[in-house]
Amino acid sequence: MSKVLVIIPAYNEQDAILATVNAVAAAGYDYVVVNDGSKDNTLAVCRENGLNVLDLAQNLGIGGAVQCGHKYAQRNGYDIDIQVDGDGQHDPSYISKLVAEVESGADLAIGSRFLEINEGFQSTWLRRVGITWFEKLLKVLTGATVTDATSGFRACGRKAIALFAESYPTDYPEPESIALCLKRGFKVRDVPVEMRERQGGKSSIGGLSSIYYMIKVTMAILIVALTGHEG
Repeated sequence: MSKVLVIIPAYNEQDAILATVNAVAAAGYDYVVVNDGSKDNTLAVCRENGLNVLDLAQNLGIGGAVQCGHKYAQRNGYDIDIQVDGDGQHDPSYISKLVAEVESGADLAIGSRFLEINEGFQSTWLRRVGITWFEKLLKVLTGATVTDATSGFRACGRKAIALFAESYPTDYPEPESIALCLKRGFKVRDVPVEMRERQGGKSSIGGLSSIYYMIKVTMAILIVALTGHEG
C-alpha cells in the first residue's frame, strides 16, 4: 500500500485552510500545510488548531511552496504526494482516483475538469482560453494531450517527486512542470475530477495578469521543449 502525503500550499487562506485540512484528514491522508509567508492569520489558524504546518519565513510563490512540500515528501519516504490547494477548490474525495492512477503506472496524474461533463467549477472564460492554448501547445511540442494543464490538483509518484524536489518552476509552475515531465519521458495522465469555486482568498491570476501569465508560461514551455530544462 502506497504511503501518501497531501501537500497544501497556502498563502492568505485563513478563511478556507481549516476546512480544507479537515476534509483531507477525514479522507484518511497524511498532510502538510506549507504556509507561504501569509500576511493574514493563516499561520495562527494552523497553530491554534494543531495542524502540521511548515512556515516559510517569506513568500516564495506557489512554485517554491509546492517544492518545499515535495522535499518534505521525499525526505519522509512518501511514495506519492498530492497537491491540494488551500483555497478549498479541490475536493479530497477525488484524491483516491489520483492515487490509483499513479499506482497503475503514471508518474504524474492531473485532475482535469474537462475530461467529462460535470457540474463543477470550470474556471473563468479567459482562463479556459489559456487552458485550451496550453493543451494545443503541449500537443505540438510533446505529442501528449493534457486537457487541464493549469490544474493544481495533481499526484506525483516517486520519479516526479524526486525531479520536483530538485527542480521546480517558481511562477505559474503547472504547465511548465508538465512539459518538463513529458520531455523526461515520464508518464503523464489526466484524471476526471470536479472542482469548486475558491472558498476564500484571492487568485493571483486575473485581468491583465492573465495575458502576462499566458505569455510567460508559453515562453517557459518553449524553453523546456528546446532544452529539456525549466526556463
